[in-house]
Amino acid sequence: MTTNGPEAPLGEVRFLTVAEVATVMRVSKMTVYRLVHAGTLPAVQVGRSFRIPESAVHEYLRESYVHGMEAG
Repeated sequence: MTTNGPEAPLGEVRFLTVAEVATVMRVSKMTVYRLVHAGTLPAVQVGRSFRIPESAVHEYLRESYVHGMEAG
């Protein structure tokens, strides 16, 4: 079984670029940068670029999921 969370060996973690995360989430790159800088979406800084673990994107989306009338 392969895990893709923070406890997974780094060789097994798949990292996404800000542009890839924006495409998956269908938002702008600026929105992804805001989430990273706010600490809402964990990321690794490589030079001036950020890489976001794919598992963190899935977790963020899972936690943000709205069920019908529960929102608002």
